[in-house]
Amino acid sequence: MTADLLAPTATRPPAPAKLRILETADRLFTDEGIRTVGIDRLIQESRVTKATFYKHYGAKERLVLDYVRNRHRQEADALVRRAADGDAEAAVRALLGATLAELDRAGFRGDAFLNTAAEFPDRAHPVRAVVTAHRDWFAAELAELLRELGHDLPGDAADDLVLARDGAMSGAYAGDPIAAGAALTRAFERAIAEARA
Repeated sequence: MTADLLAPTATRPPAPAKLRILETADRLFTDEGIRTVGIDRLIQESRVTKATFYKHYGAKERLVLDYVRNRHRQEADALVRRAADGDAEAAVRALLGATLAELDRAGFRGDAFLNTAAEFPDRAHPVRAVVTAHRDWFAAELAELLRELGHDLPGDAADDLVLARDGAMSGAYAGDPIAAGAALTRAFERAIAEARA
């Protein structure tokens, strides 16, 4: 079921106008929040007509679902690239490094999935279901890397690291990104040391 929720809605490459709408939504939703950005602004900044927007999406909720699925694909592709050489420790460290770089990025506004979940509090809502599916996928992928690394409790360790990452993403946005990054680094280093023990 998780894979179904995260799968793209179309098998063909998107039309250029649809891609522009999605790229605009990604930027605006990430920078300003989903609920604050209206359809008229999306249309204007995407440089499409209202008819084109409705042809491709029909409603804002379908665009939000594509936005979350697209964010998932970006993270999944990046994780696959990190793990491509089969070195689980290098992949875990690369994931940490990418997260630390994100915490330090100018304009960082927190984790897109946590922010989306906050805007869609009903767990039964389709958007929230995709967020949950992404988080389940991420924890499972991290657990698999930790298992490959030799961790005795890879599922538990992955859960700990997912929550540590959540805290670092929120803490960096709301407070001190340096302290958040240092705390996250300690959590990842502990998990790696446990796997080596």
